[in-house]
Amino acid sequence: MNDNKLQELALAVIDTEARAVQRLGEEIRKPSFAQACHLMLDCRGRVVVTGMGKSGHIGGKIAATLASTGTPAFFVHPGEASHGDLGMITAADVVLALSNSGETGEIITILPIIKRLKVPLIAMTGNPQSTLSQAATASINVSVEKEACPLGLAPTASTTAALVMGDALAIALLETRGFTEEDFARSHPGGVLGRRLLLLIDDLMHTGDAIPRVSADTLLSDALMEMTRKGLGMTAVVDATGRLSGIFTDGDLRRTIDNRIDLRTARVRDVMTANCKTIHPGMLAAEALQIMDATKINALPVINDDNELVGALNMHDLLRAGVV
Repeated sequence: MNDNKLQELALAVIDTEARAVQRLGEEIRKPSFAQACHLMLDCRGRVVVTGMGKSGHIGGKIAATLASTGTPAFFVHPGEASHGDLGMITAADVVLALSNSGETGEIITILPIIKRLKVPLIAMTGNPQSTLSQAATASINVSVEKEACPLGLAPTASTTAALVMGDALAIALLETRGFTEEDFARSHPGGVLGRRLLLLIDDLMHTGDAIPRVSADTLLSDALMEMTRKGLGMTAVVDATGRLSGIFTDGDLRRTIDNRIDLRTARVRDVMTANCKTIHPGMLAAEALQIMDATKINALPVINDDNELVGALNMHDLLRAGVV
């Protein structure tokens, strides 16, 4: 088989699945989609997703997407459900069941228990006349014209359609709830977005004796020793009350050398940057990154509302924290 034939086969799969997804627009415009959304919005408990085989894998992903976008959800394996896991379902929940045929034995077995609990049931099935669909409070039709598999056996287009419909439900609920980036970050603290939206300056800044600081009258040579000891590539310059007067950085040192100033006799006040950029406790670490990027600097002093030096932060701190 040559490369062209392989590419033709793959393109045929994409075309088949694309048509299956396109057809879902018709189903979303039907009352059953909005009904399913309202059932989940009104749910006082959690959305319990279940499905067998490939539908189960899709169901697990849908449950994860719902949970991470503001709709508490989890997946229950239907085979395990009839052996004790049904105890996970409460009367406050909503069940979302996936079955392409709508006749999956493990799901049909637990339907009477779901009915007895008076739990709303949302069906996602390729057979609107199936047992599952008829038992559901709301039934969403995700049927496809054909599978991408040439044998018509392996779930391909049907699982894609179910996955896309699950995403449509999750995002419709997200928008309706007014779910924000901050909400998303709280459920993804280990991700890049979570770190950017949750980490505060307070979580990363150097405090106490770890802050490089000197007075304005300090010899430049001594200030360089302070920078070396603290390892932040800068030292803050403070007055007798601890208020910030300026900053001296590696960049200032290069400019001092270019101007042929004697490093042994000069005072910090003669070469420091006054009116420097600062940040405050309570600000997001991502805001510090924006300031550093915009001004092409690598370190910032942290001050309180009284201009007192309370911390120091540099680009390496942001890199280690994964903010960058």
